[in-house]
Amino acid sequence: MARRCELTGKGVMVGNNVSHALNRTRRRFLPNLVNVTLISDALNRPVKLRIATSALRTVEHRGGLDAFLLKQDDADLSPLALGLKKEIRAALAG
Repeated sequence: MARRCELTGKGVMVGNNVSHALNRTRRRFLPNLVNVTLISDALNRPVKLRIATSALRTVEHRGGLDAFLLKQDDADLSPLALGLKKEIRAALAG
């Protein structure tokens, strides 16, 4: 399983550990991923996703999963999230 947020696309970053003597060694910065179950109002069902905690805050700020997915760019979403976005659009249109 990739260490990538399914909603924002946030992934692993790389950098250096820098000691007091300025020795540099490579390191990885991992995103803070959590498994969550979010409720979709349009679909009337829960959805399990693996997202970053910062994405969870953004979902709450934008007014829920449905509003977040409709505003989010398709390039950042995982295939599962793209399918959800398509289902939500169909449910709201019909």
